[in-house]
Amino acid sequence: MTVAAESAVGAASLVQSVDWLAIAPPTITALVALIVLVADLFVPEHRKPLLGVLTIAGLLAALVMLLPLRDGDRSTFCLPTDATVCSYTADHFALVIQFLVLGGALLTALLTLGGEMRKLPVGEYWFLLLSSAAGAALLPASRDLATLVVALEVASLPAFALVGLRRGDRLSSEAALKFFLSSVAATAVMLLGVSFVYATTGTLHLTQIAARLEAGVPGQLATLAQAGVALTLVGFAFKTAAAPFHFWVPDTYVGAPLPIAAYLSVVSKAVGFTGLILVAVIGFPSYADVWGPVLAVLAGLTMTVGNVAALRQSATRAWSAVRLLAWSSVGQAGYLLVPIAAAGYADGQPNGSLVPIGSTVAYALMYAVVNLGAFAVVALVARTKPLNRISDYQGLAARRPVVALAMGFFLLCLAGLPPGIIGLFAKVTVFSAAVDAGLGWLAVVMAVNVVIALYYYLQWTTVLFRAPEEAAGAAEGAEPGELVIRGVPAALTVAIALTAVAGVALSGAPQLVLRFAGTSLF
Repeated sequence: MTVAAESAVGAASLVQSVDWLAIAPPTITALVALIVLVADLFVPEHRKPLLGVLTIAGLLAALVMLLPLRDGDRSTFCLPTDATVCSYTADHFALVIQFLVLGGALLTALLTLGGEMRKLPVGEYWFLLLSSAAGAALLPASRDLATLVVALEVASLPAFALVGLRRGDRLSSEAALKFFLSSVAATAVMLLGVSFVYATTGTLHLTQIAARLEAGVPGQLATLAQAGVALTLVGFAFKTAAAPFHFWVPDTYVGAPLPIAAYLSVVSKAVGFTGLILVAVIGFPSYADVWGPVLAVLAGLTMTVGNVAALRQSATRAWSAVRLLAWSSVGQAGYLLVPIAAAGYADGQPNGSLVPIGSTVAYALMYAVVNLGAFAVVALVARTKPLNRISDYQGLAARRPVVALAMGFFLLCLAGLPPGIIGLFAKVTVFSAAVDAGLGWLAVVMAVNVVIALYYYLQWTTVLFRAPEEAAGAAEGAEPGELVIRGVPAALTVAIALTAVAGVALSGAPQLVLRFAGTSLF
């Protein structure tokens, strides 16, 4: 063989073959985002709503492309020298999280179409939403730190703009600034940790990092490796809104457009927890004795801070529904952290460490369905009551009994009470994960927090069914007059119906969620 031929063979070996089917969901979402951006330049103003229809069609197409991947055994962008080490893996875990984030983005789009778009630049809004969804769909399949960080930032950067997209709105601008500054700080800390990990292991692929950390880091590099692991996990703790890194959540949710608050509560949270699972369970299992206890403390602190703050919020005479859901979101983040912390107590057994992760996935699926449903009802009430006080919900059962029943069901699911069996089932699985890991103290903290949360969830539920005539003057700062809902937009109807039907179906067969989540492991 000539030198030229040998060079050609060597160059060919470095060319990676791309599995386009594996990367189809995030790729389709990103392509549709570009199409929307270009179409916005040429579509006349009166036809701008078509961009929303195109967005929904693109998200549906991305969801459909998950079906051919349901076997969960496709990888691409692998090392030429080792085909088992890849940067993108469409396993069961990735597919379930992609289903969650793309479905959440789809419901967000429905909330937007059913809400008020006059104050928002239409083309930019849909482009940013699709761009963020593309990054969120890429992240669960990422298997190296570089791809993980890029996916995280692609999901986060458009979200900053979405929060502050209401031009001339001081609250929206303030919320975007707080969200941006906290996220930038988290990214800086995380990148510093990633650089330390790379310096000590010489690789960015999670499986190789785990193998080299397990083999032991010599000399003074061991301290650098420990610092890198700690800083990387702290960066993701910011992204998950775990206490004490939760300070941006309430003001951001209140200042953001309502559909974006719903998006952040589900999709952004799923992104943060997915990244935390990937780096902790796959990349740093040899340091489980360090991050396990730390995450357990963060879980207890987060759920307590969120629920106590929500309890204080409910004590005011004119409390905000969105702010209450924001603090509830912080409390729910604490529950989601429990199984990840429990994975750190699996005695280094790979299969054992993956068992609790199924509880986090199951809880995340439940939370996504019912929380998006609650936000859909909040969006409906906001059409006539922009301040969205809890007192504004008095009379909802008389005006819209089906909507009130749906909202009551969503709140009972979040509280973990029948008939919201899926919420109770999810909390039991998380509680069991803590007990099985020997975290009895954390299970007690969780039980206390569940009782605390019952108060404000049930208080809101009772407001729904109070007589309409009690609404006038019931709260200081509330808008005068009874709640009047003249019509429910089709998009909001679909969003409420989808989430309600999914919640009822899962409450009827809750074991399907855990079984589905159990097959979603790496």
